[in-house]
Amino acid sequence: MEAKLSINRQNTISKIDKRLYGSFIEHLGRAVYDGIYEPEHKDADADGFRTDVKEVVAELNVPLIRYPGGNFVSGYKWEDGVGPKETRPKKLDLAWRSLETNQVGIHEFAKWAKEVNAEVNMAVNLGTRGIQEAVECLEYCNFEGGTHWSDLRKKNGSVEPFGFKTWSLGNEMDGPWQIGHKTAEEYGRLAAETAKAMKLVDDSIELVVCGSSTSKMPTFGDWERIVLEHTYDYVDYLSLHCYYGNKENDIGNYLAQSLDMDRFIKTVVSICDFVKVKKGSDKQINLSFDEWNVWYHSNDQDKELEPWQIAPPLLEDIYNFEDALMVGCLLITLLKNADRVKIACLAQLVNVIAPIMTEKNGDTWKQTIFYPFMQVSNYGRGVVLTPHVDSETYQSKDFAEVPYIETIAVHNDETDELVVFAVNRSQDRDIAFTFEEEGFELESIVEATELAGYDKKATNATDHDLVKLKEKSDVVLKEGKLSVELKPLSWNVIRIKTK
Repeated sequence: MEAKLSINRQNTISKIDKRLYGSFIEHLGRAVYDGIYEPEHKDADADGFRTDVKEVVAELNVPLIRYPGGNFVSGYKWEDGVGPKETRPKKLDLAWRSLETNQVGIHEFAKWAKEVNAEVNMAVNLGTRGIQEAVECLEYCNFEGGTHWSDLRKKNGSVEPFGFKTWSLGNEMDGPWQIGHKTAEEYGRLAAETAKAMKLVDDSIELVVCGSSTSKMPTFGDWERIVLEHTYDYVDYLSLHCYYGNKENDIGNYLAQSLDMDRFIKTVVSICDFVKVKKGSDKQINLSFDEWNVWYHSNDQDKELEPWQIAPPLLEDIYNFEDALMVGCLLITLLKNADRVKIACLAQLVNVIAPIMTEKNGDTWKQTIFYPFMQVSNYGRGVVLTPHVDSETYQSKDFAEVPYIETIAVHNDETDELVVFAVNRSQDRDIAFTFEEEGFELESIVEATELAGYDKKATNATDHDLVKLKEKSDVVLKEGKLSVELKPLSWNVIRIKTK
């Protein structure tokens, strides 16, 4: 089977916003406690955070981390997590039916995020709280000083403001599972008034308003339209959330689900632009896909957990090789839509549906999905080039024409590199892949790697080094054309030096 990717230097989709490679830490399960924070661990720093985890997080080069939720934020009092640790209250977390100790709060997380070179996307509670509490949180975090809340921040140890730039107005407010769930009208009005008030405190911030939790919601479409009709003039991004899985054990259909993500994005873009026209606005609303990942492995085991534990092992999906291929397809889809998707958050970062896992008092290890995310985050910087792809297709249960190859190219002019990302969806056929370009002068192959040849269900749970990147040695670069064999069910990255 043959496939070809053609690009032209002048034909681009968009410059990539680095926040496309964001992630997410929620006070959920072992993400915070026994994840990034474990004071008794041998590798804990003076603040109780695991240095071994920080080192692995740094490899992902995550520029933005959404915090502190998630469903958790809809019942959260941010004030519980500031001040002396010994006086912080232990509370019921109704979202996940767990006990929250509040030993990690805004100060601790802001310091940790800075140490892993990430900005914080701070979420405010619009479930059980409202305008006043959101404004006070912003004042606490970003105001210079001379007021009750900013001076309390100084008293609590942070003389300089945190300066959080990106703020989320609640979480999944369309979902009946959400504490303080609202109709689109109710949420739209509250979000608009909260946004107006927050920008009076700090007009440099950017605000993310809640879109649909998934495209399968019965309110999808109407929710976006109504919420934007209220908030369009005051917010900067509309959120999308979606998770994918292979519950039917049909890998052909599973790997095709990235087409659903593409359709979801384009539909939401069209709704944003409809409201723009309706309002006669010159402003463009872009998207924040601030929850996306594979999530289905842990659903049954989570039902067996006893409630009201501290840091129970919730949502601990153990990812296999086919999940890594799926994450690769989803990353390519985000790049294809980089003109409108400016922020995205892999949900989540540590232990909870995460690329990084930790063992209490033990090691940290990388899941299979760590590798495609790490490579795209590090090498998918610069400008996305419009892909012209020739590929055979197949039909799956839910999708009519699925290209056997999912691929994109990115040009990084700072490093003078063209980087090609490609997934071969075929289960049994090699692809003779060619890459042709116009406007560049290809000099040499910097690096070529693959994830290939593993059992579809192989994980890194027992042998933490089982599924990992391998070098490709069969890449041929001749007279400006690149050719290579892509193995069945493979994730491939080729970095090319340009003159």
